[in-house]
Amino acid sequence: MSDWRQLARFWQIWRVSRRYGLDQFVGRRPNKRFAKPRGERVRLALEELGPVFIKFGQALSTRPDLLPDDIAAELSLLQDAVPPFPGQQAREQVEAALGQPVGSLFAFFDEKPLASASVAQVHAARLPDNPDGTPGMDVVVKVLRPGIEKAVRKDLALLHFLAALAERFGPDADRLHPREVIKEYEKVILDELDLMREAANASQLRRNWLGSDLIYHPLVFFDLTRSDVLVMERLYGHNIDEVAALRAEGVNFRELSERGVEIFFRQVFRDNFFHADMHPGNIFVDASNPEKPRYLALDFGIVGSLNPSDQRYLAENFLAFFNRDYRRVAELHLESGWIPDDVRVDEFESAIRSVCEPIFNKPLKDISFGMFLMRLFQTARRFRMEVQPQLVLLQKTLLNIEGLGRQLYPELDLWKTAKPIMEDWMRQRLNPLNGLDDLKAHLPAIVETLPDLLKRLQQDWPPAEFAAQTRELKALRQDLAEQQSRNRWALLGGLLCLGGAVILGLDGRGPARIADLPLASWVLGSLGVWCFARATWLNFSRSGAR
Repeated sequence: MSDWRQLARFWQIWRVSRRYGLDQFVGRRPNKRFAKPRGERVRLALEELGPVFIKFGQALSTRPDLLPDDIAAELSLLQDAVPPFPGQQAREQVEAALGQPVGSLFAFFDEKPLASASVAQVHAARLPDNPDGTPGMDVVVKVLRPGIEKAVRKDLALLHFLAALAERFGPDADRLHPREVIKEYEKVILDELDLMREAANASQLRRNWLGSDLIYHPLVFFDLTRSDVLVMERLYGHNIDEVAALRAEGVNFRELSERGVEIFFRQVFRDNFFHADMHPGNIFVDASNPEKPRYLALDFGIVGSLNPSDQRYLAENFLAFFNRDYRRVAELHLESGWIPDDVRVDEFESAIRSVCEPIFNKPLKDISFGMFLMRLFQTARRFRMEVQPQLVLLQKTLLNIEGLGRQLYPELDLWKTAKPIMEDWMRQRLNPLNGLDDLKAHLPAIVETLPDLLKRLQQDWPPAEFAAQTRELKALRQDLAEQQSRNRWALLGGLLCLGGAVILGLDGRGPARIADLPLASWVLGSLGVWCFARATWLNFSRSGAR
């Protein structure tokens, strides 16, 4: 905060907050100076503060557990459409990034942008003609706003500062983790500023869905792409919110909606790599086959993935939810550590049932998934459920899917469409043959490291702990062998003495003198005494050794 420019930005934020009455909102005091409701004033303030705050507000709109209902609902209306910067400036930036004049890079470049957003704007262009004389491919050129990264990093520094204050003084900070939320948001927006990363995201999604009739992803031209310039194939179709145009084309809206749900769940669980910015501006529809309409995806700056444990827990939660197994939902929340260990499972189960049960067997038009999530989060808040920052993108995307589904086909049964996909994924996950596939995939690495592993084992063998246990085991075995030897000598001595006594009894004469004993009794008795002496000596020598 030592930089005077950051102080100036902080002062600007404070002035905007005062202008929209947000200072009194923070203090929870009513503000009678404004006719507009507080949710609208928050939205307008964020729009005035610029791209970082707009996108942060969009992210917060997916976390109703962090905000009052009216604020969350208003933030969902945030738009990041902003006035474009000059086309000549975009041309110069392209030339600086690619090191050649635009005229040699493209047969056509339109300085008037197709679209302008808070981070970048897009221009139509066409590649040079092919060697056979055919026209080059139509493309779009995405160009970052000049100076946007510097502005974003300054605002992120302020957000980190404010989050630190909130974590220190906020009453709910231990549950909401404001600094973790800002860190997760920082990753998202900084990724958007690197167009090479967006190009790689587009390429990965294209590879995952290549040949599919559900969705198409554009071809990326990596030789014309840099961190601040991206060139990719231009896609033609109807914007998904052009419902009248799609209806005129005879598009099957039920099929289109169900395909959207299938794409989402397969991206999340089959590929673990999903498009996380599926608002209407980023989705077109190819209506060339109206009964089997295909999605056309755009703008790949925000993608998401889950770690294996979160992915598995989430899948099991979805399936348990689809099957109305609220007990299992509650148990999974405990097992994953999302709620404290001292929460009673039966109480949490009952609370979840009260939220979920009313929405089953209803079409999407009769369900507000946003309100459902709000109630679910409010319920979880009562049980001190911690915020899961890594799931923010997933929840945001799920709300986008709901909005699209409601717009296209309100009768959509979201649960009926999604359940078979989840069941199929779980069957695949539990298939033992998948374990063999994983082993096959890792076999080259295992073979490569095996010689080094064996060498290290040879050098370090036996390990100190193992060697100590081995010595102790050898000592125990030796003690047992010696004990068995003593027992055998004592037993043999007893048997010999007994044999001598038996012979004496058979002789029938009473021993008047020792010298009169039968020879056999003498021999056996002497051997018996010697055996007893041997056993005694072994025992004595072992005790002395200890």
